[in-house]
Amino acid sequence: MSVRGVQVTVDCARPGVLAAFWCEVLGYRIDPPPPGFDTWDAALDAWGVPEADRDSRSAASDPAGVGPRLFFQRVPEDKQTKNRLHLDVRVAPGLTGEERMAALEADHDRLVPLGAQRVRRVDPDGATEAGFIVMLDPEGNEFCLD
Repeated sequence: MSVRGVQVTVDCARPGVLAAFWCEVLGYRIDPPPPGFDTWDAALDAWGVPEADRDSRSAASDPAGVGPRLFFQRVPEDKQTKNRLHLDVRVAPGLTGEERMAALEADHDRLVPLGAQRVRRVDPDGATEAGFIVMLDPEGNEFCLD
């Protein structure tokens, strides 16, 4: 069996806002409009998409083509409970101790002005835990700076 590509789909209220946030977190880019269109607005105009439906979906991709595509789709219901799946954003691979935690804190400080919220910090214990910071994206979805 061959390896399959993965797209991560996120249900949300504001796909454009959340896609832009995750582009900043991961270094991704919003997917370009289809061939023949200079902008998404031009494509949506040509397809007759009403203004109210313009922020019903958005997608972002890794410019290097390595990470999975992220697809954001508007849903009518609000988030109700803790995520059963979350992203661990690998901010400090290979770093340990205070150097690791300083790198995580620096990324935390970069993301808070973009709408992220801190939930808690878990410090290294020297044995089994390397340390991480639990965060929320602008719509309350959990992720970790790892």
